[in-house]
Amino acid sequence: MGNFYDVFDFQGEGYKPLLNFESWRIAGLRYAQGFEKENFYRVERHFKTDEVFVLLEGEAYLIVGDDQKPPESICVLKMEKGKVYNIRKNIWHHILTNKDANVLIVENSDTSPVNGEYYEVTQEQKQGIIAQINF
Repeated sequence: MGNFYDVFDFQGEGYKPLLNFESWRIAGLRYAQGFEKENFYRVERHFKTDEVFVLLEGEAYLIVGDDQKPPESICVLKMEKGKVYNIRKNIWHHILTNKDANVLIVENSDTSPVNGEYYEVTQEQKQGIIAQINF
């Protein structure tokens, strides 16, 4: 029966693509130092794809901004397990996780820094954001 399906697992740290199929990608995201609130310093956006986040385990927050450069408004969303969060293309975002987090990500298979950009948040923005994170 193994010829009819594939099984993927990710137990490491950070972001890891698990499956690429035609135009889409499934990736796993687990805790890494870059996702700690103390290390938060930038948001990103993708020009060609929405990006879907699903919290499977642990705790995570999505930092979501508007589509302006620089972002004029940024909000913090506490993720709920099993809910699907779709961040639309051109929208600034970042994810912060606790050490037990396990997040499923769906995006275009060609998503990369080449078709997106980063924005370094101001110290005032960072303080306002991390004050809302409770882990």
